[in-house]
Amino acid sequence: MRYLLLGLLGAAVFLYARLIGLSELGLFSKGIPVIALLLWLRNAPNGLYRHWLSIGLLCSLAGDILLDWPADLFVFGLGAFHLAHLAYLRAYLSDCKQPAWLALLLALTIGGTMFATLASAHLGPLLIPVACYALAISAMLWRALARLGQPGLNTTSTRLAAIGAALFVLSDSLIGINRFVAPFEAAPMAIMLSYWLGQWGIAASAFKQRRNPALT
Repeated sequence: MRYLLLGLLGAAVFLYARLIGLSELGLFSKGIPVIALLLWLRNAPNGLYRHWLSIGLLCSLAGDILLDWPADLFVFGLGAFHLAHLAYLRAYLSDCKQPAWLALLLALTIGGTMFATLASAHLGPLLIPVACYALAISAMLWRALARLGQPGLNTTSTRLAAIGAALFVLSDSLIGINRFVAPFEAAPMAIMLSYWLGQWGIAASAFKQRRNPALT
């Protein structure tokens, strides 16, 4: 509980810093919620699932800092979050390798729509990096959705992971829309709230997760 309270405090400080324009305080506090989740995750059952979620959170922490750094490090931040999605993808594959074609179709539709929307804004040299990112986030969402209803997997874990993945996709979509398509005033709040809730859902899924004996 103390780690979650730390995360809430860090989130509140970051949002306050953003509202009043304290960029240095915002940079310092932005990573606190993810650090709190990393500390909290240590209490989850040990295994490949927790291991890869931890790596995903570490990559996300790097992405948080890079995106808010005074210099324009957007591509590097994109790369860090790309690695985070691949780590979450690996976590989900650790206990479920079923194809789940409907989940694949849904994830590709969402990822394809997101990419098409951003590509319409003429991304220039960012077109290929954004395309690779859209593919990675689609694969991550697919594997999160694929775990739903699978025998041997805890229902709470699969739902938390799926909701967390969906919120992460929403957050990334809002970043792209706000940056490349149509900036909107509520973007910073909507982006961060969906991002933090998504990361919490993904991390929380490790506390109920258990390995399917049929996959060993």
